[in-house]
Order: sequence, then structure tokens, then C-alpha cells
Amino acid sequence: MAERQVKALHGAYRDDIGDLVTRRPVPGPGLDRIGAFLFLNHHGPQRYPPNNRGLPFGPHPHRGFETVTFILDGELAHADSAGHESVIRAGGIQWMTAGKGVVHAELSPASFKAQGGPMEILQLWVNLPARLKMTEPRYIGAQADAIPDVATDTGATVHLVSGTYGGATGPVDSLTGVFLSWVEIAAGGSVTFDGLSGRDVFLYAARGDVAVAGAAIPQFSLAELGEGDTVTIGADAPALILFGHADPIDEPVVAHGPFVMNSADEIRQAYRDYQAGLFGNARIVEA
Repeated sequence: MAERQVKALHGAYRDDIGDLVTRRPVPGPGLDRIGAFLFLNHHGPQRYPPNNRGLPFGPHPHRGFETVTFILDGELAHADSAGHESVIRAGGIQWMTAGKGVVHAELSPASFKAQGGPMEILQLWVNLPARLKMTEPRYIGAQADAIPDVATDTGATVHLVSGTYGGATGPVDSLTGVFLSWVEIAAGGSVTFDGLSGRDVFLYAARGDVAVAGAAIPQFSLAELGEGDTVTIGADAPALILFGHADPIDEPVVAHGPFVMNSADEIRQAYRDYQAGLFGNARIVEA
């Protein structure tokens, strides 16, 4: 089996949102997307003081793709116009299928704003094919205890969100067969993934430095990998990576603001539909 090699590295650039530390490796200079994986914001790590304003993501619309939010530290309240509400804490995830259109809010719950604390969140945007862009909105919120922790015999723990690994299955049944996880690698440890032939592979070093086939991937870097069926990621010191793979979507991608469609006409229609109130309204969670 051919092992994937590192083709290029894309360092995340700082794009803070107010007092929220934000790094973004994709899209960025020289990289529009990694196949089906469109966008990643890495918020934090940072510590919020007591009586803070919390996260700034009030109600806003989406259409045509999915958002997957990994709460590495802290907690996050979600509410959307399809009637979904939750507060997810450290180690949990939120997977929202915007589909034909939804308004959602992602804010710090009242308890976090009052007490403060550590916060680190990754939000990944995953494309949908044309046949699913107008599907009904869907939301899955999973706390840490619903996410399998698969320990390898090579010093890693795979936190499995969707797909299968090591005999376990993640809590999210992806509409398009996307595999997503975050992985903690101990000092001197490694993790191997296979079945990658023909898939778009996403590898981001969120904490610590890692390496693939002798090529170093520094913290806050996205690795663009070549073709192959397997990849092994190792670390000399403790590290945490975001890792996923998906079938390619061989269709035009037209993104503008909060919408990702297949044509400029569809983008214009999304704005018209949102302005006409067809996406509904999100009630903000206070918990």
C-alpha cells in the first residue's frame, strides 16, 4: 500500500475576531480548499476572564454545506431556526447540516460568560454535493461521553466523530460518508489511517508538531498530502491533530459569505431567500 507524503504546508494566519484569537489555514494564500473541506477556523486557545462577553457568533445564515464544530475546551451554546438547541462542553462536537438554509447562533452560555474559563474550538466547513445542497437542515450535538475514544497500541487516542476506526463507529452518520476525528498523540507515539485511496484528506496540527513520512508539520499548519492509501502521523512530543477524509465532489464551488453553492446565480438566490425570511430565525440559548 502506498503511503501519502506531504506535498505542501499551509500555515494558519491570524485573523482575530475582536478579542477572540482566531487562526485560519484554509482558505488562505495559495489554497482555496482541500477538496470537500472548505474552511477551518481555530479559535483559541485562550482563557476568558469572569464577566466576559463570550463568543461573538450571533444569528447568521448558511446554505449548501455542513459545519462541524469541535469543542476542545470550554463550552458552546447552539440554537438554530430549525428548532435545535444545545450546550456542548469540552470534548463534544456540533454537526450542523445547513442544507437548503438555516439561521444559527453559536454563543457562550450565560454560565461561561459569568465565570470565564479556558476556550479552544475548531470549526470546519464540509461541502455538500448539488443533490444535497437543498436538503432539510439537520443538527447533531454530542457530548464527550458519546464520542468513542479508540486507543491504539502506538500511543495515540482517536476521538471518533464519524466513520469507523478500530472497530468503533462515531455518533454522526455523515450524509456523504465523511470520516472525521481528532487525535491525541503521546510523545513518541503515532497513528495510522488506511483506506484513503481516492479520498480528500484533511490533516491539521492543532497542538504541537507532528510528522508524516519524515516531513515536519508544525503546530497551526495544514498539510496537503499526495496520493496513497495510508498515512502515518507521528509526534516527538504530545500533540493533537484534526484528521478527516471524504470522497471528492467533482462540481463547481462558488462560495460567498455564508453560502456555498455551485453557481453565482444560486448564491444570489440564497441571499434573496434569506432576505425574504425563508431561513427563519434562531432563538439564542441562555444556559
